[in-house]
Amino acid sequence: MFKAVLFDLDGTLLDINMDEFIQHYFRVMVHMAREAGYSETDKLVELVWHSTGAMIANRDPRLRNEEVFKLHFYRHWPVPQQEFDLFFERFYAEGFPSLKQYTRPFQGIPEMMERLFSRGLRVVIATNAVFPLTALQQRLDWAGVGDFDYELITSFEVMHFCKPHTEYYYEIVEKLGLTPQDCLMVGNDVGEDLVAGSIGMKTFLVEDLLIDKGQPYIPNWRGRLQDLYAFFNSW
Repeated sequence: MFKAVLFDLDGTLLDINMDEFIQHYFRVMVHMAREAGYSETDKLVELVWHSTGAMIANRDPRLRNEEVFKLHFYRHWPVPQQEFDLFFERFYAEGFPSLKQYTRPFQGIPEMMERLFSRGLRVVIATNAVFPLTALQQRLDWAGVGDFDYELITSFEVMHFCKPHTEYYYEIVEKLGLTPQDCLMVGNDVGEDLVAGSIGMKTFLVEDLLIDKGQPYIPNWRGRLQDLYAFFNSW
């Protein structure tokens, strides 16, 4: 039926309240920054937010998202990039793992993923490309699906665009060497995930942790995770 299945991560494969999670994310980052002797922690949070916004807004295909983030961030942050890049690395290695407690695995997700791989489908983790790979790999581990050989994980190191831009989905298709019609996008966010349908992908809206801000996108299929499992089993 399809050659590739694209999955959103947060709220689709992993039970997570992102608003709550991000609060703890910055709390841990600020604590580690203060312990390391950096005093402008309020500015740190503000700059990470603004630099993430710059990534999301970027439509320039010449720059990877990581490059956009760092160009914006270090233009305003007083600490040299070489030094503070090491802080970010330490944060994701030592601080980020503590955030697992604010997430839970969804029952049935590992078994679903096993079935898809056993059928020879190409599977993409199509999360918004605003995090480094380590942060995505850790969340996949928390979801119980970190050991699969994914075709692509859309980290900010490898992507040039973010959701909800259609360029994000075109870039995935190009990397796979497929057409949009070959792909199914599965996600819980109407505005970020169902936009894939506008380039010709089919879409499945997962409603367990539904995010619907009123965007006019209609999924081809919708339902809770149990309905998604039944949908895959019907192929």
